[in-house]
This record gives sequence, structure tokens and C-alpha cells, in this order.
Amino acid sequence: MAEVSNSKLLNTNAGIPKKNACIVLVKTEWNAAIVDELERGCREKLEGNKIKKIITITVPGAFEIPFAIKNYWESAGKKKKPAAFVALGCVIRGDTPHFDYVCKAVTDGVVQLNLLLPVPTVFGVLTVDNEMQANERIGGVHGHKGEEAAVTAIKMITLQP
Repeated sequence: MAEVSNSKLLNTNAGIPKKNACIVLVKTEWNAAIVDELERGCREKLEGNKIKKIITITVPGAFEIPFAIKNYWESAGKKKKPAAFVALGCVIRGDTPHFDYVCKAVTDGVVQLNLLLPVPTVFGVLTVDNEMQANERIGGVHGHKGEEAAVTAIKMITLQP
């Protein structure tokens, strides 16, 4: 099992590559308490690393995240383009294959965005079997995936020219 304690992810010595960098968070309405905690942790880590411009967009569900990111990018003026996007959501397995379709769609969508856009889209979507697993990933035994997504975004903006 992947553990953040086995990585150097939370080491944020990369610095902020762009003055006034903007990061757009796209979060879902489903499983709101969990997703709100992902956003809180993400924002806290970004602000702690001197990211001042953080915009949050809310979409109904994980399936809609890629569209919202692509639409934001295409409609933002040249001076308002973000340095990165962070997708935040939580998909909990149910009794039907719907879980599999939604997880695959959002994952594939984020991969496509990373290949299409000149800025990174960080995958901060929990795909879990139950609420207990989600709670373990928002400050429990598996760390805080919102904070990890923020650190990943900070590190990925350093790769941009």
C-alpha cells in the first residue's frame, strides 16, 4: 500500500516558481463533508507556501470535473490563466458498477487534461470502498490527500517553462 511516509512528497523545498501563481481547485458536491475537508487541507497547505490566489469552482460530481477544468482554461483571459488545477472529489463504491464508470471517466479526463493543457491538473479525487477509507485519507492513518494534492501542484508548477 502506498504511504506518504515512504516518499519525499511533503518536502516543499521546491519554492514558488511564479510570482502571484494562481491555482484553481475544482471540487464536487457529492460527499461534501469529505470533499470540504480535502479543500480545507489543500488551501491551508497552498497558503502556507505563499500561494495567494486560490480559486474554487464547485461542480455536481466527479464526472463533471474535466469539463469544468477545460472550460475554465478556455474561457480565462491570458492574464487570468492558472498555473495549475487541482481536482478534488470523493467517489464511494456503491452496489452498482456506477462507481467504476465514474472513477474511470474522471481519471481518464484528468490524464487527457494533463496531455492537452500546458499546465498540470493534479488528481485529488478519492476513490474508496467506504466512508471509513475516505476519513483515513483526510487526516487519518493515510495522511491528508488534500494537503498532498497541494504539494504536488506546487512541485508541478516548477516544471513549467
